[in-house]
Amino acid sequence: MTEQLRLMAVHAHPDDESSKGAATMAKYVSEGVDVLVATCTGGERGSILNPKLQGDAYIEKNIHAVRAREMDEAREILGVRQEWLGFVDSGLPEGNPLPPLPDGCFALQDVEEAAEPLVRLIRSFRPQVITTYDENGGYPHPDHIMTYKISVVAFDAAGDPDRYPEAGEPWQPLKLYYNQGFNRPRTLALHEALLERGMESPYGEWLKRWAEFQRKDRDLTTYVPCAEFFPVRDKALIAHATQIDPDGGWFKVPMEIQQEVWPTEEYELAKSHVATTLPESDLFAGIRQD
Repeated sequence: MTEQLRLMAVHAHPDDESSKGAATMAKYVSEGVDVLVATCTGGERGSILNPKLQGDAYIEKNIHAVRAREMDEAREILGVRQEWLGFVDSGLPEGNPLPPLPDGCFALQDVEEAAEPLVRLIRSFRPQVITTYDENGGYPHPDHIMTYKISVVAFDAAGDPDRYPEAGEPWQPLKLYYNQGFNRPRTLALHEALLERGMESPYGEWLKRWAEFQRKDRDLTTYVPCAEFFPVRDKALIAHATQIDPDGGWFKVPMEIQQEVWPTEEYELAKSHVATTLPESDLFAGIRQD
């Protein structure tokens, strides 16, 4: 394929792009692929998760601007482009029963209307491949689930001239993937590798919860080799300082063990308009050869 390859990653909040598929994006950037992150919300209602920054009055007052600056830094590290879709963070409701979501937030928008800015961006950027979350949002944050909903609508609508006629010239993406980097086989492999080396594993409780809830494993269709870009991924993640503690659980597994034991990031092929053979090792499989 002689046309420029383009990848769009649709995420709910700033920092999601660095924790889900970041090494894949960095790999493709290194190969000359044009990569664009579409960030649905500004993360305004996100908590300050880094204990070293909790209680900082400036950050608490200016969380939206702080997270935007963090996103800028992560974008530069990954080498990607990034656009905001402009929705307001819904927050993660807690309690029993759960409180209602705040008025005007992303998760309460009409799906068809909320898909319009994403359709517009797809038609402008013209990606062959889009990545997003599955119907469970990866985890059940209302913004992640809403991101899935608008991504599915936009993937189909972007190529239809009868839908969103004011949103630009139609463009049909060819493949839609769900991020599945947090999967049980990977977690189990790293857990066992640590125990075999006489090291403590941070994944024991994760695996217990998987067993308790009897969660069905997703269909992993695509394994992208990107181990050499794991350090870039971690650097981008640390750039989101309000959300990530550099001494926290994200970084408990030594880099060399990660690269040796599980050197890929995983995806689930949800829709494809090109022929491909599963399992894949390339999000552009079936596209490069066309």
